[in-house]
Amino acid sequence: MRTRSLAGWLMLTALALPTYAQTLTPYPGATDIAPPMAHNDHYDPIHEAGLAPDIDPEKGYRIEDLGAGAFMVTEGVYQMMIVQTDEGLVVVDAPPPIGDKILKAAEDIAPGAKITHLIYSHAHVDHIGFAAQILATNPEMQIIAHQETANILARAADPNRPLPTVTFDGIDTPFQVTAANQLLELNYSGPNHEPGNIEIWHPESRTLMLIDVIFPGWMMWRRMAIAHDIPGVFDLVGQINAKYDFEHLVAGHVGRAGTKADVEEQLAFMTDLHGAALNALGSTAIAEGMAPADTTNPWAVFDNFIDRVTVQCVAELAPEWRDKLSGFDVFIYDQCMAMEQSIRVDGPSL
Repeated sequence: MRTRSLAGWLMLTALALPTYAQTLTPYPGATDIAPPMAHNDHYDPIHEAGLAPDIDPEKGYRIEDLGAGAFMVTEGVYQMMIVQTDEGLVVVDAPPPIGDKILKAAEDIAPGAKITHLIYSHAHVDHIGFAAQILATNPEMQIIAHQETANILARAADPNRPLPTVTFDGIDTPFQVTAANQLLELNYSGPNHEPGNIEIWHPESRTLMLIDVIFPGWMMWRRMAIAHDIPGVFDLVGQINAKYDFEHLVAGHVGRAGTKADVEEQLAFMTDLHGAALNALGSTAIAEGMAPADTTNPWAVFDNFIDRVTVQCVAELAPEWRDKLSGFDVFIYDQCMAMEQSIRVDGPSL
């Protein structure tokens, strides 16, 4: 009895299956920016506004003195905040990429000081996933978060993200954290990046900490920073400059602190993004250029439509924004896809 090799069976199976011709040509009007899932030979250079002070290669982190006892700690991609008090330290967020450098930075700021409070900006593991290690070395510290964050963490049951010991609730009902001689004000403006994502305001240093909403000098992370509520993000970005008289913005990502000008620039980009997506949705015909046989496949029809909307959106934005925001070419397709989706399901209004 003859047996076939695995390769032989695979060849016979492939021959028995129908073949589908695929054309991988760009849509009309596409820019030279590589679309998702296409290999990039190189990316656009980082612009000056996206650059940050150097990180000490021996330490692997940088401490930026924001004044009045407030400090930003970053390893170049993530950011968190430490506030020094007369009785210890208040730590805001615990990103795993910074990890044990948080404790080293705390020792640099106040040798021998205990951490009395840990504030969670929101529940995402990439921003608070080192919390358990901080708690292990500071077992009596309070962990403070909005109730929405506590609810998410209770469902997650993640030992790396201990449940908060103190919570506050409501929208636009500020909660004050008093730690010896320092005061921080916590506020939740409503759903945005994630339910429970709060503003942390340190008035003495005029520092606002707001995570995963503003990306100083950079294109936002993909899909509007994976926003839970895109209209909520628009509302929040549109109000924070008027709401807080801040000088420093600890935004959670990239290597430098932000400013009011960074907020204004991102709001301008988001407004243009909304307009470009809205224009493309209004001027793109359904099923244009498709093979007649494919028009019976509704998923294919919408894939074709959304792709062409996205291509037009990207082409409209590139001349104005490609040379302003670092990483524009990396995530602009994601932003246009997220924006057209939000307009279609949430409504077109800004």
